[in-house]
Amino acid sequence: MKQHIIVVDYGAGNLWSVLNAIRYLGSEANISSDPGQIRVADCLILPGVGSFRKAMETLRHSRLDQAILESVQSRGCKILGICLGMQLLGSHGTEDGDTPGLGLIPNRVDRFTNPELMGNKVPHIGFNTVKFTECKGLFANLTDEADFYFVHSYRMLPDGLQGRSATCYYGVEFLAGFEIGNICGTQFHPEKSQTNGLMLLKNFLKL
Repeated sequence: MKQHIIVVDYGAGNLWSVLNAIRYLGSEANISSDPGQIRVADCLILPGVGSFRKAMETLRHSRLDQAILESVQSRGCKILGICLGMQLLGSHGTEDGDTPGLGLIPNRVDRFTNPELMGNKVPHIGFNTVKFTECKGLFANLTDEADFYFVHSYRMLPDGLQGRSATCYYGVEFLAGFEIGNICGTQFHPEKSQTNGLMLLKNFLKL
């Protein structure tokens, strides 16, 4: 059965790279900022770069936040948050002031601190090794450790998260990805992570 896949446009995403990766995998997807289309989607992808606060303000002003929550929580639509998009799925973010997120997972997003960076610089840019709790579902057909591409200054800690998860180390262990039922996220950019990234996107579409 053909999936209705929407890449959510809220003015802060790497939309076309994500769309092209989905199409390369043989699936059809559309970019949309229409809450009505998002409410009836089978599959949502929420990319993002930029400020947590500004992104949430845009989502709320356009009522996309409620459309996403209704689709995911009430209808069981699956969602993949990418980079900032993953962070927005959390409870709060501290970028530009404490801001509530979409609250689909309970974890908080904070900036890397100087003591934990141990000499590393922010933003964290480039390929880094990701470790998986189990190579199933979203992480199927990947090795226990695989490289993915990151660009970020804020991180989500893995404490207390239920479900399948992936972590990365950059002075401190942070949450690099997760799968909790129909809610998924990756701090890294699968659309920029070559073969590993395409495999993960393929896995997500098959969930």
